Amino acid sequence: MSEKEKIEITVSVTVNAPIEKVWERWTLPEHITKWDFASSDWHAPKAENDLRIGGKFLTRMEAKDASFGFDFWGTYDDLKTNELIVYTMGDGRKAKITFINEGSKTKVIEIFEAESENSIELQQGGWQAILNNFKKYTEENL
Repeated sequence: MSEKEKIEITVSVTVNAPIEKVWERWTLPEHITKWDFASSDWHAPKAENDLRIGGKFLTRMEAKDASFGFDFWGTYDDLKTNELIVYTMGDGRKAKITFINEGSKTKVIEIFEAESENSIELQQGGWQAILNNFKKYTEENL
C-alpha cells in the first residue's frame, strides 16, 4: 500500500474513570488479557508489554474454541504517560492512541492505518468493539 492509499480509521470512547486508572488498565499485561478482544467468544490468554520507546508489545488473541488465533504485536515509537501512545504494528502500519483527561472521565481516541484484507467497516467495528470492551472492563474494575 503506497503512502497515498493509506486510510486512517478513528475509534473513540469515554471511560468513566480517572486517567491514571485508564492508563494502568490499558498498559499492564494483567489487565490487557481481561479486555483485549472484540467479542465474548474470543479471549487474550497472553500479553506482554515493554512500555518504552523502542519496546515491544504482544497480545495473543484467540477464539475460545481454539479455531483461530493470532499475535497482535508492535513496537513503541512515542510515549507520554497518561497522554499518548504511538506504535508501529508488526505489519508496518501505524497507530496513535490519545488519552484526554476529563476529570473523573477519560476520553480514549485511537487512530490506526487500515489494512487491505478486511473492509473499513469491519476494521472500525472490530477496533471499536475492543475499545468498548476496555471501557466496560475498566469501569467494572476500578
